[in-house]
Amino acid sequence: WRSSAWPDPSANEYRNGVAIVEATMDPGAMIGRLLEIESRFGRRRAARNADRTLDLDLIDHGGCILDSPDLTLPHPRAHDRRFVMGPLAEIAPDWRHPRLGRTAASLAAEAVVGRDARPTP
Repeated sequence: WRSSAWPDPSANEYRNGVAIVEATMDPGAMIGRLLEIESRFGRRRAARNADRTLDLDLIDHGGCILDSPDLTLPHPRAHDRRFVMGPLAEIAPDWRHPRLGRTAASLAAEAVVGRDARPTP
């Protein structure tokens, strides 16, 4: 999927994707691994919403609901973002948000951030 940069649409366009993976690690270890991968691809966390080389988010972890200083699950803003819910709805339209109980397909249809997100041809 592709979309205008957010929150600054004048920045480089985003490429977005979603993957479903099976893992035996707990959510804390999983987010740690994702942050390591970002770092290997040159990601530096200097400012919130700054341009980045790679942004890997943990959207859900087996339906876990978690509120800690280091990690909130499900991802607290994913349901509002078409560039997340759109690709998720393509591969798992019946996935249910653990807090809201709504499907990826219904959330994608109503997402308010990244409304221009669309599949890449």
